Amino acid sequence: MWGETDLQTLSALVVRTLAADPGLRADAEDACQSAWLELLRRPVALRDQTRLGGWLTTVARRHAARAIARRTRGETGPDHRPPLSPEPAALAAEEATALWRAVSRLPERHRRLVVMLAYYPELSPGELARELGIAPASVSTLRRRCLAALRRHLVAEGFGGR
Repeated sequence: MWGETDLQTLSALVVRTLAADPGLRADAEDACQSAWLELLRRPVALRDQTRLGGWLTTVARRHAARAIARRTRGETGPDHRPPLSPEPAALAAEEATALWRAVSRLPERHRRLVVMLAYYPELSPGELARELGIAPASVSTLRRRCLAALRRHLVAEGFGGR
């Protein structure tokens, strides 16, 4: 029902909608990603696929509000770092965009593996294998191939050699 371009357009729309609220602007992209992850984790939460945009926007808005509440309470988490100056922040954003653009070009199984590695690093190879429907012994091979493909895409975009 949805093509890759449609989903990218929808993500951009959700981010723009959240960013229109000055209070949510800083959390718009992370909240959008969290909404997509929630959909992947609980696809039954979306009862009517024709309302995907509204569902994503609502869920993303909730995630952004929770992030603001955590910061307000001082729950910054173990990896809290001081904010980057504008230039490193822009470079980091550009690299993140290039990374996820490269991920979107990967085959379905590779994309799923990258999402799980990025957002669930605590998963064991056995758990990853079950989620991907492959043998546990194949996880490291798939991971190696996936990362090599990502590396090739990023080098092609000029992000290699670092």
